[in-house]
This record gives sequence, C-alpha cells and structure tokens, in this order.
Amino acid sequence: MFRGITVAGMLLVNNPGSWASIYEPLEHAPWFGWTPTDLIFPFFLFIVGVTTHLSREARRARGESDRTIIRQTARRALTILALGLLMTGFPYHQFFIHLPGGVVFDSTTIPLDVSHWRMTGVLQRIGVCYLLGALLTLHTSERQQIWIAAVLLIGYWLALTLIPVPGRGMGALLLADPGASLPAYVDRAVMGPHHMWIGGGGIWDPEGILSSIPATATVILGVIAGRWLANPKPLAERLNGLFAVGSLGMMAGLVWGWSFPIGKNLWTSSYVLFTAGMACVAIAACAWLVDVRGWRAWTKPFIPFGINPIVAFVASGFFSRFIYTLVKVPRNGELVSVQGAFYDSVLAPLFADPRDASLLFALLYLAVFYAGLRLMHHRGIIVKV
Repeated sequence: MFRGITVAGMLLVNNPGSWASIYEPLEHAPWFGWTPTDLIFPFFLFIVGVTTHLSREARRARGESDRTIIRQTARRALTILALGLLMTGFPYHQFFIHLPGGVVFDSTTIPLDVSHWRMTGVLQRIGVCYLLGALLTLHTSERQQIWIAAVLLIGYWLALTLIPVPGRGMGALLLADPGASLPAYVDRAVMGPHHMWIGGGGIWDPEGILSSIPATATVILGVIAGRWLANPKPLAERLNGLFAVGSLGMMAGLVWGWSFPIGKNLWTSSYVLFTAGMACVAIAACAWLVDVRGWRAWTKPFIPFGINPIVAFVASGFFSRFIYTLVKVPRNGELVSVQGAFYDSVLAPLFADPRDASLLFALLYLAVFYAGLRLMHHRGIIVKV
C-alpha cells in the first residue's frame, strides 16, 4: 500500500495539464529544499530496499542458494535498466507521419536517435542502486550495513565539498550552481551533453553517475528497515522503533543540511537521511492505521498501483510520450499535442485558476491508469521483472 501511494503520487506530479500552472506542493524544489514531490523517488528507492530484504530472506527460507539469488538480482536489475533505456529513446528515430484527419506522428522536434539517448533516468537509477544495494547487503550484518551507508554518505559529502572541480574551483563553493558541481562535471566528462537530461541543457543531470552513490545508500537504509520490520518482536515495538528512528533521521538530515543542503538534484547526504527518516515514519504510520487500528477501506485505491508498479511506470512513460510529444492534432490552424488540445479545449475553460485545470488533468490521468491497474488486479495479473 505504501508503494502504491508512492507510485500514484509519481503519476500525479509527472502529468499536469500545464507545466506552467502547478500548485507548489506538486512541483520539485527549484534546487535546494524539498516539497512533497521530492519525497516520491527516495520513497520508492527506500521501499526497494525493504522488499529486497524481505524477498531475499523468503527465498533463502525456500532453500535457494546465494548464487541463485545473485543471478536473479542481476537479471532483474538489468531488465529494469533496459526498460529505462527503451523508454528514454522511444521511438528511437525521427519520424514525421501523416495520419487520417490531419493528425501527425512527429518525433522530429526532439532528437531521439541513438546518438541522443539519455543514458541516465529514473528506472536506470533504480536498476543500478537496487543491484549495488542488494550486493552490498548480501552477507553483511545490520551493523556493517549501517557502516556501509555511513561511508557512502560521508564520502559523497567530502567529495562534493573538498574536491576541486577542474576550471571552477573548490566544490563546496559550487553546490548551488547546477552546471558547476562535481557530479555535473563527471557526467559531462563520461556521458557527454547529448546523453544527459534534456531539461538540464546538457550540463547537469538529476540522475547522474556520482549521485547514484548516495542513492544506493537510500536502498541500504531501506534494507535495514526491512530487517527491523521482519524481526519477531511485537508489532507495537517495531512500529515504535520505526517512528523513533525515522524522527531522528529526519532531524539529523535537517541538521546536516546546514552544511550540505537538502536537495534532490544532487541527492545530497542530508537529503538521504531526511527522506529515509520520513519514509520510516510514513511506513510506520501506514502500518499503525492498517494493522493496529484496522482502517483498511482507504487503502483500496492504492493497492493496484503497489501490486504492479513497473507496469504503471513503464506504461505511463510511453503513454505520456505519445500524448505530450509525439501525436499532434490540428487546432486553430496549427498542430498541437493531444494533451494540449484536450487541456486547452475542455479543461482550461472550466476554471478561473489554471492550476485547478492542470490538477484536474493530472487526476484524470491518474484515474485512467487506476482503471487499467484495477482491472489487472481483479484478474490476478501481476507483472514482475
């Protein structure tokens, strides 16, 4: 259910009616700081860590060897990585096709050929961090896992603040400049501007190479939380522990943020602690409501999203590419996207505040995917990688 809330939140914030008209909680923080939207990705990585431990221990209990578990983990990670790359490059070449009714399929406006494929992305980061997190926690105790996470977070902090960026200066003085930081320099040097996030202008990438190091720590902290959830202690004790540790993690992240500001784009170490702490509190709150208080009716809309998260993510990626970018229809003498035509013609005239129309479009988008995922859930269809 917690994973379902996270996936539903992702679809909601990723698909507004207008990117120029969004309520502030549904936007990412400009650079440093955080909004509810900035919690979605780390929450998903955290739950990846939780389920990694639960799944691994269940497989060990069935008698599976570590070699088998490692092979399945690697296969799953590579599949997720491949899906991310396929989503990034779709439709893989530049086409301009005339369709009936004046409709066109146009992929020429944004370079999508292999020479411009973005190498990084959300699924790519999930695949890489899942693999690294699973391997680093395979034969380690809880204490060792805490130390591994600490080394990753402190090492990343020291690297970004103490290592000089060639041609720029000391890293600590460049953190607020998106294109000047050490992660941006490494991404440009390794991938080149044509294989980076187009929204960063080819000078920085929010899912870059170096920032995957602290993102791996997010997965490891999820594994530690999974260990705690799976132990045989009474439920009340486990939930109290999550609440307490989560609150301390949030506070530690805020304090660390005084010297290494909380920020998703750099995936700063303070951001990892803060969001992991909040994930612990959120999971504990969900478990308390559902398993202690017995309030379950409100969870039903989120279950389908949590059962088939990879379907929701991949299908929404392709569907959004179609309606926002690729398929264009004639309107007022010009070609506009299907999404833009529907929003401007149907939703925008209904509201005085364009943010309300934009939010309604996102809710309708969410409802469409809920209907499809609910049907899959009703028929017992679960897609795993």
